[in-house]
Amino acid sequence: MGQLTTHVLDTANGCPAAAIRVELFRPGQPEPVGSALTNDDGRCEHPLLEGADFTPGEYELVFHAGEYFEARGHVDAEPRFLDRVVIRFGIST
Repeated sequence: MGQLTTHVLDTANGCPAAAIRVELFRPGQPEPVGSALTNDDGRCEHPLLEGADFTPGEYELVFHAGEYFEARGHVDAEPRFLDRVVIRFGIST
């Protein structure tokens, strides 16, 4: 079986995006099926999806970029220019 991981880079500052909250959703479902906080290298310590949970279908990764930049002192006007970055993708067999 496969697994789903992610690696987040802060290209604006030329470094890994440490301590960014990442959530994994199935579209239309309100609760995440997985979540993580990236480590100092911008990676999740454990897969967001693996084993029997790694099933075909559509998913959304939500990166909480606004929180990340605010914690680093980059405060935008409201609404934030960049708040949540959503990537919708599919897993097939």
